[in-house]
Amino acid sequence: MIVFDNVSKVFKNPRGGGRKVVLENFTATFRPGFNIGILGRNGAGKSTLMNLISGIDTPTGGRIYREGKISWPLGFKGGVHGRLTGAQNTRFIADIYGKDRQEVLEFVKDFSELGSYLDMPVRTYSAGMRARLAFGICMAIEFEYYLIDEVIAVGDSTFKRKSKKVFDERREHATLLLVSHSSSLLRAFCHIGGVMKDGKITFYDDIEDAIAVHEDNLARGR
Repeated sequence: MIVFDNVSKVFKNPRGGGRKVVLENFTATFRPGFNIGILGRNGAGKSTLMNLISGIDTPTGGRIYREGKISWPLGFKGGVHGRLTGAQNTRFIADIYGKDRQEVLEFVKDFSELGSYLDMPVRTYSAGMRARLAFGICMAIEFEYYLIDEVIAVGDSTFKRKSKKVFDERREHATLLLVSHSSSLLRAFCHIGGVMKDGKITFYDDIEDAIAVHEDNLARGR
């Protein structure tokens, strides 16, 4: 279970003159078993929310309580180190989570389809290759919460089908928090939705309602 207790997150301009409120006095519980799609305009703070949930970032005010094993936020930036090779990143993360290095590496080799690139520095990868590596490593480790930022949509149709299959297997025993601009992706994976706007998140019990509100906000320029 993940609980936000009166959480605020504010970014201040280091040169003075203004601040950006991402969350303001936000209280909510992300319960296991309820896959949530997070929507909002660019800059609304969706990625910051993921960073707060994972513990990468800390709130300006309030507290966040976490129970269970939570993945790092998976997105096009990857969550892997650019100077290490794909294989080195894989072994390093396997060590962090106490998993067998070779088992994790074999899974990532098969899943990511990166071939010889696994032995090259990640900084030489395209954004899509980097995301496929990080997604493959994450799928090789069983988490109770997966934090996903669009990365399921990476690759060609064959890779997308492979991604959906393995993720369907994982989410039988895990909970998904998904940031996406794709309505079809949200409908495929999420039960409920949250729309971020002006430092608030409004939750809807039906993902269709969340999508409709988000699309209306976009149409109105809000």
